[in-house]
Amino acid sequence: MTTLTPKDGFAIVTGAGSGLGRALAVDLTRRGFTVVGTGRRLAALTETGTLCESGLFHAEPLDVSDAGRVAATFARLTQTHGPLALLINNAAVYPHRDFLDTAPQDFMQVVQTNLGGIVACTHAALLDMAPRGTGRILNVATFADLNPLPTAGAYSVSKGAARILTRSLIADLGDRFPNIVISDWMPGMLRTDMGIPDGLDPAVAAKWGVTLAVQTDPSFTGTTFEMDREILPPRGLKGKIKDLVLRRTRKPRRL
Repeated sequence: MTTLTPKDGFAIVTGAGSGLGRALAVDLTRRGFTVVGTGRRLAALTETGTLCESGLFHAEPLDVSDAGRVAATFARLTQTHGPLALLINNAAVYPHRDFLDTAPQDFMQVVQTNLGGIVACTHAALLDMAPRGTGRILNVATFADLNPLPTAGAYSVSKGAARILTRSLIADLGDRFPNIVISDWMPGMLRTDMGIPDGLDPAVAAKWGVTLAVQTDPSFTGTTFEMDREILPPRGLKGKIKDLVLRRTRKPRRL
């Protein structure tokens, strides 16, 4: 199985100032990768750096909802650090507000961060990856759009649209750039500010996330993993009959 190594280039992790993003950055540096961690708060990013392997983490204050700034920042980072091998789109906000208590502009600001940030960062990353024909993009996703919780409308809409974006990217790029691997990962319910008090330790989830993020076999394009297990897409009746005739059993992969 083909995997990324630090020789392939550096990694960008968005939302690296706390929680899962911090844990992902720490794990990547322990594997020898140079990591640029983005976030809105420099102090939080600096704290992340103290937990990473010495000299391998670089704090980059950045609001991913600002597409122009994202483009300029990514261009500068590739000039400084070389080829961008891996982008993990992790940054997100999760305000708890009833729809009637939310001004439309506030609702759309959440969308601009959770969806617009992935659009901006992915586009900027692909400007470096596409000419080389290689790269890895992992989008941190959820099933929030399937079963929205009360007061989570903006989060559910934006995260659901981000999963559609993953499929759209593959439709546009998959045939031309088979070695740019794009997929979704759902880390589960975590013990973070956006999660639940008795959730999973983000450091545990990050090990799965990084293991998935460094997979560059084209068979990972379009896959969805939840925690450490692949979620197979549903099969229609014809597909099920074909599997039965060919005695073919599909088994989900584990990380």
